[in-house]
Amino acid sequence: MSAAPKQNCCQIIDSKIAGRIFYPGSTTYDASIASYYGDSERELSPSCIFRPENTSEVQTFVRWVTSGRCKNNQFAVRGGGHTFWSGAANIQPGITVDMRAMNSLQLSADKKIAGIGGGALWDQIYPQLVPYNLTVMGGRIPGIGVGGFATGGGITFASREHGFSCDNIVGYEIVLGDGKVIYASSTSNRDLWLALKGGSNNLGVVTRFDIATISQGKMSYNLVNYNYTDASLQAHANAFSGFMKPENFDKSAMMGMFLNYYGGTQMSLSDALWYTQPVQKPAVYNHFFNISTSNVSVSQLDTVDKVVDKFGGAIPTHVDRGFQLTYSFRNPDSATYLQLFKIYETAMSKLASVEGIFVEFLIQPTPVTNGTNLFGLQAGKTDDVMVDMTSAYTRKADDALVGKALGDMVNQQKQLLKQSGYLIDFIYLNYADISQPVLQSWGDSNMDKLRAASKKYDHKGVFQTQVPGGFKIPAE
Repeated sequence: MSAAPKQNCCQIIDSKIAGRIFYPGSTTYDASIASYYGDSERELSPSCIFRPENTSEVQTFVRWVTSGRCKNNQFAVRGGGHTFWSGAANIQPGITVDMRAMNSLQLSADKKIAGIGGGALWDQIYPQLVPYNLTVMGGRIPGIGVGGFATGGGITFASREHGFSCDNIVGYEIVLGDGKVIYASSTSNRDLWLALKGGSNNLGVVTRFDIATISQGKMSYNLVNYNYTDASLQAHANAFSGFMKPENFDKSAMMGMFLNYYGGTQMSLSDALWYTQPVQKPAVYNHFFNISTSNVSVSQLDTVDKVVDKFGGAIPTHVDRGFQLTYSFRNPDSATYLQLFKIYETAMSKLASVEGIFVEFLIQPTPVTNGTNLFGLQAGKTDDVMVDMTSAYTRKADDALVGKALGDMVNQQKQLLKQSGYLIDFIYLNYADISQPVLQSWGDSNMDKLRAASKKYDHKGVFQTQVPGGFKIPAE
């Protein structure tokens, strides 16, 4: 009598947690792969997909995937799946844990804390809070997952008053590499609580985020478009440099300045102007409204969920190829902003023939943090600025060309800022490419805290070796 064939890891998990493993060709598997934002993640085919529905199932999965015949099996953990680069939240071969069925919301009795499932999408949460005139610090477009967003920082409408999303998380329920479930807060496992505020997927699988709610009725969103001319660029350099000066700080005002390239010689210039109070045209933005070629295409006074839908409605739900870089700096004079604009403008000629090319040069304020995170930023500082340089295009064959052109351009911009004394070290994880030294940019003392938390709470290094994707903790 022949011996029964050995089960592979997917089959072992399936036998322990029935109905949660899905294989290639199944509707659930194919839909999960298709839902990634970019092609670099969609082209990976995991051996199977595990879709847990509660913390106990995540715990069982981690215990089995780290033991016996599974102990060398690698896995990835995904929420919204918005990161561009390959392997960030998908894997081949191995098991991808799709957390999106864990999307619950539970308000505390006093409604000051929202307990949110680790796989929820922010746009699922916002409408449930509107009846209470509350919101939370989440993503600004539909489809953004709570998990990656919050463990990587999180920038949103109220970030100049309440900082990063992670600054507002009071507690984490997390499954560790040994399968234990613990709670991390400012009073319990505080070192882990702090390390999760930027620690990404390096410490465990977060199954619930307890985040402070904030009072929020209606807010305003104005989308203002301009003719792309030298005069408009100069006016923007003046307006944004002034807007970012500490003496002009308004905690309710968060904005994004967008220079977009569409191939050939097509360029556009626009501003997304948000204000967390019910003021249709806030005076703090007058210098932008008064630019001579301005055209307000959206003027909205509504609840957060509706603003997210409106702003996100202009952004594709999927792209083919994509590449993204980020850097940060102190607010410079208007002449420096104009130089940054011109470096970008000149560099776009190298991409004119790339099929389907779109490049977005986004400049926005850095959140005003309270300092309870790993980022190394000065608490309360109001005049730091962040760039998100994002591209989308059609063909994989253009990856190298786009990557080099954008890399060279960003290096030129950073060199200008460095020479002028404006560049700062901080690299924002959620906008970064895997080639960027994100964790190292936060400073040695913060890396020491992250390493110490990893050694203490993941002593076998499960989330360094069995979960290879993401920004791993650099060796000492």
